[in-house]
Amino acid sequence: MNINDLNTIEQLEQFLTGSQAVAFLVASSKEECYRGIQRTLVKFRYPSLKKRSKGVVVRFLIKITGYSRQQITRLVKQYRDTGKIERQQRTYQGFERLYTAEDIRLLASLDERHNTLSGPATKKLCERAYKLFNQTQYQRLAGISVAHLYNLRKSQSYLRQRYTFEKTRPKVALIGERKKPLSNGEPGFIRIDTVHQGDQDKQKGVYHINAVDEVTQFQVVCTVEKISEQYLMPAIEQLLDCFPFVIQGFHSDNGSEYINYKVAALLQKLLIEFTKSRSRQTNDNALVESKNGSVIRKLFGYAHIPQRWAPLINEFNHTTLFPYINYHRPCFFPKTITDSKGKDKKIYPYECMMTPYDKLKTIENAGNYLKPDLSFEILDKVALNQTDDQAAEQLQKERSKLFKTINERDLKSG
Repeated sequence: MNINDLNTIEQLEQFLTGSQAVAFLVASSKEECYRGIQRTLVKFRYPSLKKRSKGVVVRFLIKITGYSRQQITRLVKQYRDTGKIERQQRTYQGFERLYTAEDIRLLASLDERHNTLSGPATKKLCERAYKLFNQTQYQRLAGISVAHLYNLRKSQSYLRQRYTFEKTRPKVALIGERKKPLSNGEPGFIRIDTVHQGDQDKQKGVYHINAVDEVTQFQVVCTVEKISEQYLMPAIEQLLDCFPFVIQGFHSDNGSEYINYKVAALLQKLLIEFTKSRSRQTNDNALVESKNGSVIRKLFGYAHIPQRWAPLINEFNHTTLFPYINYHRPCFFPKTITDSKGKDKKIYPYECMMTPYDKLKTIENAGNYLKPDLSFEILDKVALNQTDDQAAEQLQKERSKLFKTINERDLKSG
């Protein structure tokens, strides 16, 4: 029996139970299959059938077409509503693309210049570029959400353009007071730490002296050949001189390069309070240690750099790195909230992200903390002399020149 010979609901039930032999052809196209479904519904007058009979017809259509119950139900509904079954080609409305390929390339260039900062910091740079420096190409990126910024970083356009290039032992000493420094919201209380640039063939590399102000996150990096008194004392004097405000406190870990009588005498002469980290209080020097990774390791890496290059690196730190990280690189700043139990908790809202120099200007009576020969008019000229992008491009250019010089001369000497 051919499938067209099934004319009653009873015959359909026999077919479904397998007691009726039926021969039928498989439709060669979706349109032909839809026409066959429509003929069946018309043939059995589907709208006038009882509920049980309708179920038999639906099961029959599922069996001969291979469609799911949901698909057959949709097609039957279309027949009941319109009297016919037609294929409806899906059209995708989609969303208008807000960020163009040019925006993605601009973001990739920005990340390359600034060494891929966090999402909020990158968003802040886009806002500053558009609003502060009138760089109109950043107009759309200035309004991007942090979450979607990370989505753009995963895109193929972005990835095609981008390419990529620990603790001292404690020692008991009676120098310095073992306590956490209390800045009370005033600038001038610095945290200091040393970063070693690797060993090679039993030869020590250069040492980076990293100092960060607790309140403003103003940062000064000096590079020396060794951490002996001969090299360290001039470096400490240099970094104390680089800060635009008067230094009131000096906090270090318990490394012997700082916990010695020479450093203590220098700080006492300058009327600077000398404190050191407490036992089992790992967060006492956490601020500067975080900057060790996010700034120094990101710029110089972990590979060995011979000690003879310390003066050249120190010149780079002073002329190029210092203005970039303090006037053009946004940082998160904490906001303290008190819960219902009276416990203080620090949060880091996006609204509190700014450059160290901008943070300095927000402090009440900030001008009173500046050194006598400085004013905000002078510092504003330094801050606005370059855009964030220009400062970052100069940093990348000078760093490439620095490493090219080091590598070429090392190869010649080797």
